Amino acid sequence: MEDLENTLQNKVKESLDETLTTGEMKKIASEIRSALFALICLVVGMLHKSWYPDQQVVSVMIYLVGIVIEMAPVVVKAFKGFIGPKITNTIDILVTVAIAASIVDGKYEVAILIPVILTVVHFFEERSIMGGKDAIEGLKRIQSDTALIMTEDGEKEVNARELKIGDRIIVKPGMAFPIDGTVVNGFSSVDQKSLTGEPLPMQVTPGDTVYAGTVNINGVLTVKVEKEFEDTSFSKIVELLQEAQGITVPEMRIVDKFITYYLPVVIVIAVVVAFITMDMSKAVAILIVSCPCAQMLISSAPMIAALAVATRRGVLIKSSKFIENLADIDMVIFDKTGTITKGCLTINGYKLQDASSYEELIDAAACVAQGSVHPISMAIMSEVTDNKYDADMTTEEVVGKGLKGVKGSSEVLFGNRRWMNELGYQLDEEPENIGPINWVVKDSKVLGCIMFGDSPREEAADAVQELKNMGIKETEILTGDNKEATEKIKNMVGIDTVHAELMPAQKLEYVKEAKESNKVMVVGDGINDALALADADVGVAMGAMGSDTAIKSADIALMNNNLKNIPFVIDLSRSTRAIIYQNIIIAFGSSFIMIMLAAGGLVSAVAGAIFHNVGAF
Repeated sequence: MEDLENTLQNKVKESLDETLTTGEMKKIASEIRSALFALICLVVGMLHKSWYPDQQVVSVMIYLVGIVIEMAPVVVKAFKGFIGPKITNTIDILVTVAIAASIVDGKYEVAILIPVILTVVHFFEERSIMGGKDAIEGLKRIQSDTALIMTEDGEKEVNARELKIGDRIIVKPGMAFPIDGTVVNGFSSVDQKSLTGEPLPMQVTPGDTVYAGTVNINGVLTVKVEKEFEDTSFSKIVELLQEAQGITVPEMRIVDKFITYYLPVVIVIAVVVAFITMDMSKAVAILIVSCPCAQMLISSAPMIAALAVATRRGVLIKSSKFIENLADIDMVIFDKTGTITKGCLTINGYKLQDASSYEELIDAAACVAQGSVHPISMAIMSEVTDNKYDADMTTEEVVGKGLKGVKGSSEVLFGNRRWMNELGYQLDEEPENIGPINWVVKDSKVLGCIMFGDSPREEAADAVQELKNMGIKETEILTGDNKEATEKIKNMVGIDTVHAELMPAQKLEYVKEAKESNKVMVVGDGINDALALADADVGVAMGAMGSDTAIKSADIALMNNNLKNIPFVIDLSRSTRAIIYQNIIIAFGSSFIMIMLAAGGLVSAVAGAIFHNVGAF
């Protein structure tokens, strides 16, 4: 028996492309085993009935053994579905009633064949959704579970789960990165399309971050471990994908409500037909053909397929808002820096106020910028080459304003003009600039300001135009940057409206107001825009790879920075919802047609079970 169980599980695994869990394989293998035993009982019973027609009782006993074997799990599920607060497991309830009616009518062969046929249908239903799961399961297998660690004795292969933060590993050409880390030695190209969907490899040098699940192409790299195996961005993405496969969409709530009325109506029709025609076989046929076997595919197949398509584009869908709200979005609000613009800021000018030199100004800014990953801070650090700044300051980010650093009695502030005015500092007139301007104050002395330049993403204008072509009524920018610079960006990409110089709380308040009359999508970097992203009808985090905040705060996370994924994901949502509605109509429309045919005696119970479920294949 154990050998048969193992054989069945192996066959199921092969048939379903190894994408089922062990528990799922055991369940299906058990269903197939029961079906095989039931079929054996059916064949033996039919042979006995043919050979010994005067021993009908024995034949009936053989049939009943097959019926009990195949019917037991169905009856248990039907009972649980019937006694709950809401009627569930509709298929099992209808099948149980149909089998009982067949037994009463003396149609023992039909009583065995009906659940056997439905078991076969269930098997093919699982196969029908495997295509979408394959892409997700394939993604799960990308993260390497082994690593080459550097030891005193040389390279040693270890389990990637044993790696600790600070360990140094060797990643050779063709190897996948097992963890998130920082390159400390070597130059190479890294294939990131498994996470970002970007076809072109990224060049990495010492100091660059690499991520688990991506592949080293052509150079030997030494990488310092920054996150342990279970904490990598890749591992968290896989967990979210697993959760997303269980998304319940609103349309299924409609189906569930409909089923509550559908079940008693079908039973009443079956009873009425049996009473009028005095033919129990017609009632059994009605019960069988009415089973909405394609119900599990109405939303699950389109949703899993959509998840797979989105994943290949580097789009991570996290919640049912993908269907519930995204298809109805009519307003898209963008952050500016790092979202509409490239976010790769460079210093394009400065103005001294009380500082004696540019070096004094830039070194003071670097004291607090060193610990920040904001694009402005990164631009500062790329300009500092001689490390004359104080690297020991304790820094903190003042959200929407800037950075503050303290060491002993010394204090450095680096932030926007509005913040400095709030603190009471008298600033010179600000020079004209198309990008942000940050002021530097050290020990209550205004040193001056630094000007930064940024430019729109190449695809920004096309993406905005695509949104308008799709019927999006309003596109806007909410930003903390100055209005003049933002207006120029707005005109370059075709955005409708700009709201500048806003604090995060003001962005949130604006989103709340916009939601009163619109379905609002907010697109941001997931850090400064976390509040607005979380409150929007749909929040989309750009460039989310490596950002825990982005992954947590948004409903949809883009692993890359391609703005064309915004119209893509809206279109995907609309297409998915259309397919779900189409499936609802087909599934229940075919059920009603088959019920009428069965009531007229044109379809038998066995034939109905076969033809009614062909669509599920």
